[in-house]
Amino acid sequence: MVISQFIFYTLAAFTLLSSLFVVFSKNPIYSVLWLIVCFFTIAGHFVMLNAQFLAVVHIIVYSGAIMVLFLFTVMLLNLNKETEPHKPTLLKFGAVIAGGALFLIVIAAMRSGMPAPYTAPKMSEVGYVKNIGMKLYKDYTLPFEVASILFLSAMIGSVVLAKKERS
Repeated sequence: MVISQFIFYTLAAFTLLSSLFVVFSKNPIYSVLWLIVCFFTIAGHFVMLNAQFLAVVHIIVYSGAIMVLFLFTVMLLNLNKETEPHKPTLLKFGAVIAGGALFLIVIAAMRSGMPAPYTAPKMSEVGYVKNIGMKLYKDYTLPFEVASILFLSAMIGSVVLAKKERS
C-alpha cells in the first residue's frame, strides 16, 4: 500500500509540475513537449486505476496524434515576439478578473454539491479490453456507430478543405 501511494504522489507531482511548465514556458515548442510529459503521467494514473486499455488509448490518441498536430501547428505558425500583438493592460486585467470569478464559481459549485455514494466495482470488471468491448458493442452500439459516422464526416471535410482548387 505504501509503494502505490508513493507512485501516486510521484505521478501527481510530475503531472502538476509539467502542467505548470506548459503554462509558464516562454517557448511554445517546449510548452507542447511538457504537455506530452503531462499526458504520459496521466496515462500512469490510468494504469494505477487498473484501466490499462484507457491508458494505452490515451497515449496513442493524445500523446501520439494530437500532440504531433500541436507540434506541427506551432512550428508552422513560427511565433515570434516581434510579430505577436501586445494586449492592452485593461484587457489583461479583465481576463484576470473573469478567470478569478470563474474559479470562485467552480469552487462554490463544488462545495454546495453532494457527492454520490461510491460503490467499488469488482476488480474483474474494471479496465480490461474484453469487458470494455462487450459493454461498447452490447449497450452502446448506437452511440458508437454515430461517433464513427461523425469521425468519417470530419475526415471527409478535412480532405475537402485541404484539397487545392484547380485553376
